[in-house]
Amino acid sequence: MLICLLEQGTDPNLSEADIGLISRFLQELPEKALGLGIRVILAAVVFFLGLQMIGLLRRLVSKSLSRTNADKGVAQFLDSLIRIGLTALLVLMIAISFGLDAASVMAMLGSVGVAFALALQGSLSNCAGGVLILLQKPFVVGDYIIEGSKGQEGTVIEIQLFYTKLRTADDVIITLPNGSLANNNITNYTAVATRRMDVTIGISYEADVKQAKEVLTGVLDGEPRVLAELDKKVFVKELADSAVVLDVRCWFKNEDYWDGRAAVLEACKLALDENKISIPYPQMDVHMKKEG
Repeated sequence: MLICLLEQGTDPNLSEADIGLISRFLQELPEKALGLGIRVILAAVVFFLGLQMIGLLRRLVSKSLSRTNADKGVAQFLDSLIRIGLTALLVLMIAISFGLDAASVMAMLGSVGVAFALALQGSLSNCAGGVLILLQKPFVVGDYIIEGSKGQEGTVIEIQLFYTKLRTADDVIITLPNGSLANNNITNYTAVATRRMDVTIGISYEADVKQAKEVLTGVLDGEPRVLAELDKKVFVKELADSAVVLDVRCWFKNEDYWDGRAAVLEACKLALDENKISIPYPQMDVHMKKEG
């Protein structure tokens, strides 16, 4: 019936061979479409199973690294590398199963790789920066850092293949490129276990400096988070225009720094008020000249 329709509806200039080819194509089309559909479904199943296997491998690597007490940043970096690399390999294998020549695919990937390398120099720089961070360890996950270019600061929560994530004190996530971090100054406040606090407090020139120093030293002695075994003192730092500036210095454990600092500042103000020691503030005297 299909051949009859072709003979009735085709161009009279077509030869019988052309008509035969067309009719054979139409006859084989359902079978080919079915075969292609089955291959697509199988490819989807393989892709899904491959993702599950990649996820299983990532979990195994993560557990192995956790048993060896490996740095958390290294574990996160390797996890990112395994996820991206094996997913790309899985897609390549599926593409080859659809008839793409492996040698041609590799040659094409080489050309595409060169093009991407030129187009994505920043991303490659970030990847190299991530490797340098993991090797040199200017910071690790859990450290509180400030980067030098824009002054972004926070606690490091993740070191990925291309980016590092910080959590700020107000619980905002900042994502910074590894290339920028590797090439800028990094201030690490938690590289050591303790942190020094220096706050300046001005008292009036009429106040008794010795009494003020004793009062503020008593505040440091009464704060339990201040490390008693390390140096703590109060001294005159500057004779400013409107105040005698005292420096209050002590040490805290890193985890106690912010709470301890806030407690010491509040206690200093209350102690000075209780002892009638005034804290001056800048003033301006304006003299009006009468005319005539």
